[in-house]
Amino acid sequence: MKLIGYAKKFGDDVNTDLIISGRYKFSITDIKELSRHIMEDIRPNFYDEIKGKEIFIVAGRNFGCGSSREQAPLVIKSAGVKAVIANSFARIFYRNSFNIGLPLIICDTEEIKENDFLEMDLDRGILKMEDKQMIFSLPSLMKEILRAGGGMKYAQDYLYPR
Repeated sequence: MKLIGYAKKFGDDVNTDLIISGRYKFSITDIKELSRHIMEDIRPNFYDEIKGKEIFIVAGRNFGCGSSREQAPLVIKSAGVKAVIANSFARIFYRNSFNIGLPLIICDTEEIKENDFLEMDLDRGILKMEDKQMIFSLPSLMKEILRAGGGMKYAQDYLYPR
C-alpha cells in the first residue's frame, strides 16, 4: 500500500482535545461536519488549508494523548489525512486509529519539515523524502487490518466471515 502527500507539522503532546475540541463533541454528530473543526484550537483554518489535498500529519512525541475520545482519529481520517507520522502515540489513540483504518507510523520526525513531499510504502516500511529515506516497522497484522479498512472490517471479513 503506497501513500503520497505533503507534511503538515505539529509538535509534541498533541492531545485529543486539540485534534477535535470537546465543545463540538455533543453538538455536532455528523463526522464530516465535525472534521471541519480539526486542529482549529492550535491551527485555525487547518481544515481549509488541507481540504482536497493529499496530506500527512507529522508530529513529535505522544500524539493523541489525553482522553480516549474516539472522534479524534475519525476526524483525522474524515478530513482526508492519509496517515499520521509521529515519534510516539498515546496507546488508546493508537488502537482507535487502527480500528478505523487510519495508518499510524512511528519514526523519528525531526528532519521532516512543513510541506515536505512524502512517499510512504506501508508494505515495505519505507518513508521517502526528497533527499533521504527512513525505515519504519509496521507489524504484519497492522498491515492486514489497514488493508481490510480497519479492525471491525478485518474481524468481519477474516475472523468471523459469514
